Amino acid sequence: MAARHDHRERTLVAPAICAGVGVHTGQRVRLAIRPAPTGTGIVFVRTDITDRDNRIVVSGDAVVDARLNTMIENGAGVRLSTIEHLMAAFCALGVSNVVVEVDGPELPILDGSALPFVQLLDRAGFRRQEAPVRYIEIREPIHVTDGDKHAALLPCDRYEMRFEIDFDNAVVGNQVVDFVVDEQTFRDEIMSARTFGFAHEVQALRQAGLARGGSLENAVVIDGDEILNPGGLRMEREFVRHKALDAIGDLYVLGAPLLGRYEGFKAGHAVNNRLVRALLAAPHAWREVILEPQLARAG
Repeated sequence: MAARHDHRERTLVAPAICAGVGVHTGQRVRLAIRPAPTGTGIVFVRTDITDRDNRIVVSGDAVVDARLNTMIENGAGVRLSTIEHLMAAFCALGVSNVVVEVDGPELPILDGSALPFVQLLDRAGFRRQEAPVRYIEIREPIHVTDGDKHAALLPCDRYEMRFEIDFDNAVVGNQVVDFVVDEQTFRDEIMSARTFGFAHEVQALRQAGLARGGSLENAVVIDGDEILNPGGLRMEREFVRHKALDAIGDLYVLGAPLLGRYEGFKAGHAVNNRLVRALLAAPHAWREVILEPQLARAG
């Protein structure tokens, strides 16, 4: 499927529905992604909550916890966690306007990558909308640092991403990926990369009430110098590719695709959200722009 260049907003043709287990809660949830008109943006609705406002409009300010996933909350205190893989699929496939209904506190983890979400959206089909896409153009560098982790947004005439991880582990080690963030590259190189973790961390997470739904079906688990998943890895440098996938989703809470270059070193959800907030706090460093499609020349 070729990348699009019409710079118009996009929604779905029909609802996209699935069900699965939340990786941290272990709770089974049902998800319905519904078409929405121009100007809606990405809106999540907790259908299991009926006693107060259950709509959460995605924005950089809506993120309230980013330690192990990206969690958003509305003014009524309604929360939803682990939105980043679906958000990455929305960004890469150019989905601007949808209402996502979910009947629990966390999106389903499915296989731990964005692949099932992309397949779900593909089956629903995409509808072009007349409104032009508003891009966030980075005009001045923005940097954030947290110990040895750091991330930056730099001026660039297209959306690029460089991500580097460095683990003291023989299986993971140092890995780098550098690519243009567009639909085709996402489909070919990023969307299938799964979340990963270390066996020694799983017990601690479960004691903290997390990772209750985690398994070899939805995460790559590393034990020492061994990968426990029977099939091994799906692709070369799957670990860093997944971190890049997370970053695409984390940055799309801005509500628009970027014209800029993201560079991250050991950055996770928390650093990515600090970068989003730093950008929003520096209005001189960015502007909204509309790109008109190149008109074919007669002759």
